[in-house]
Amino acid sequence: MGQVTEKGLAALVGQAAAVAALRAAAARPVHAYLLVGPPGTGKLAAARAFGAMLLCPNGGDDGCDTCRRVAEGKHPDFVVVEREGATLSIDQAREVTRLASRSSLEGGRSVVVLPDLHLAGDAVPALLKTIEEPAGPVVFVGLAEFVPHELVTVASRCARIDFRPLTHDEVRDALVGEGVALDAATTVAALSGGRLDRARLLASDPGAEARLRAWESVPARLDGTGATVAQLVDQLVDLLKRSTGPLAARQEAEVAARAERDARDPARASGKAPPAATRAAPRDLEERHRREQRRQRTDELRTGLAALARAYRDRAASGTMPADRAAAAVALIDGLSADLAFNPGEPMALQALFVRLDRAATA
Repeated sequence: MGQVTEKGLAALVGQAAAVAALRAAAARPVHAYLLVGPPGTGKLAAARAFGAMLLCPNGGDDGCDTCRRVAEGKHPDFVVVEREGATLSIDQAREVTRLASRSSLEGGRSVVVLPDLHLAGDAVPALLKTIEEPAGPVVFVGLAEFVPHELVTVASRCARIDFRPLTHDEVRDALVGEGVALDAATTVAALSGGRLDRARLLASDPGAEARLRAWESVPARLDGTGATVAQLVDQLVDLLKRSTGPLAARQEAEVAARAERDARDPARASGKAPPAATRAAPRDLEERHRREQRRQRTDELRTGLAALARAYRDRAASGTMPADRAAAAVALIDGLSADLAFNPGEPMALQALFVRLDRAATA
């Protein structure tokens, strides 16, 4: 799987500079890195490939068991600390400190990956001390969409590697290269917001375009009544729920594949696998799937809001709506999109937005 790891870096679309920086860093690693860029640009995949290169005794280029286990999330010295709530909690920051201070379970170094570091919140001071003065041979790899003010000091202690946004053409061409028809790839690329991971999911979703049209229809359907707002909210929330279908199918296939691999595992088949490990693997997979479902809904909502903003811009361009009112509407939509990182309740957030959009249209 070491070769797969190296191919994983090479397969990162549009990230040649980041790939070159990671390859150079693997030869002489420092204690902490910060991968910064928009969602869907390959940061987590890059962190896994980089971690495998750091842990592999031959630099991640020999198809070894170490690289395979990192890729499958089974290596004890490669840990991904996912936030459990809207922000990284103090307790999770303490867990990071504990992980950083323990000895490597297989000898050598450990790698700790911290996704969504831009949402570290109150945990930043605790993380700063751990990253500044790691107690053991550990490499931190933080992932962030941007560097907020409270993260500046942590960022200054890390080697920063930037991941650039993908263009529409790059997403489209990547999908075509993976076997998606050109017309479908073009449509999906427009819906993905420059996110290749989301584009791949949407390419398997026959309802994606219909959901887009539903969002685009909102400005014409708002009529100043609460009944219409309630109807729109119910419809769009239902579509958000349905949008998780392709992801759920993929997750079910992953569960089945994991069960098949476990059935072939001699230690599990003989009952000699440690009981804690036997219990932890399904639980960890279930927790990851729940996080993916939450993120999918947030991504879908953000895609819908982007389509809604485009609809208002189109109304201004066509003269259907005064430009200043359309701009006010777009500002309201962008405000909600920015707040999605903090997990507002979907129905209440949409209801409040549509009421304000109604007012903006007639102000």
